[in-house]
Amino acid sequence: MSDQTDPSLRSVELTRIGPARFKATNARGGETFFGTGGEDPDFTPVELLLAAIAGCSALDVEAITHKRTSSTRFDVRAEGRKVRDEHGNHLTGLRVSFDVAFPEGREGDVASARLQAAIEMSRDRLCTVSRTVQLGADVAYDRVSRP
Repeated sequence: MSDQTDPSLRSVELTRIGPARFKATNARGGETFFGTGGEDPDFTPVELLLAAIAGCSALDVEAITHKRTSSTRFDVRAEGRKVRDEHGNHLTGLRVSFDVAFPEGREGDVASARLQAAIEMSRDRLCTVSRTVQLGADVAYDRVSRP
């Protein structure tokens, strides 16, 4: 199925652009680059995962809290430890930290009062990326043979 016939389908295409460097392109033509984290400034796949978790939740929390007023500071940090154990390579201790401030006054107080609930809604229900990590999902790997 293509993206146009299935509104729930999300996809990206990867193209190798150099030794251990790839370009990811989304269906709208947006591009980002990643690699091994050596000399180039590109994100590693693990950093992209952390950015996706933080970004997904940041968008959720912003949408909820900014119904009242815009923040004066909105910083989010995602972190985890990369380990290799009997389960193979994976991340442990994933944490998303929000540092958000709102202007003084009634609207800022209301937005600030909603902040913790917004973070919890993102964590427990809204953020597709972190929910997928939390719940786990099978990943099928296929080989496509082309001439």
